[in-house]
Amino acid sequence: MEKPFLQILAAIKEFAATAPDVYSVQEFSVKLIAERLPYYNWVGFYMLDPQDLNVLVLGPFHGAPTEHVRIPVSEGICGAAVAKGETVVVDDVNTDARYLACSIETRSEIVVPIRVNGRIVGEIDIDSHDLNAFGDGDRSFLEKCADIFGKLIETKRATTA
Repeated sequence: MEKPFLQILAAIKEFAATAPDVYSVQEFSVKLIAERLPYYNWVGFYMLDPQDLNVLVLGPFHGAPTEHVRIPVSEGICGAAVAKGETVVVDDVNTDARYLACSIETRSEIVVPIRVNGRIVGEIDIDSHDLNAFGDGDRSFLEKCADIFGKLIETKRATTA
């Protein structure tokens, strides 16, 4: 894995070790990832609504505001990642009918599910203004981020239960 990815993962783990809650780690992470990886033009979390597991709710994000603050899991690339239960990479959003347009500048997107005890609880969503922006290194990096968040959510739930 490339050095910037490893450095970001280490920083997230270090911050998470003393963070008061998951939300603060998400806020820290979206800012850090966007700053260190300039081709990640929008970085955000969508979490499943605990009251309606068929809807994703926008969490912390870094980038332009979006009108998509609630996304049914039956819609969009974000919904597809939950429905399929796996990472979805779209090299050109203009060729994918599932894409929910947030910005005319977005050209590619990657969405990685976050799991707790094997169940999807949310996802990391990244948009880029570049075509074909996300390679195997990005996928591996973001899947490791999702693992960190899944474990963090599991740990925080266990300590507050």
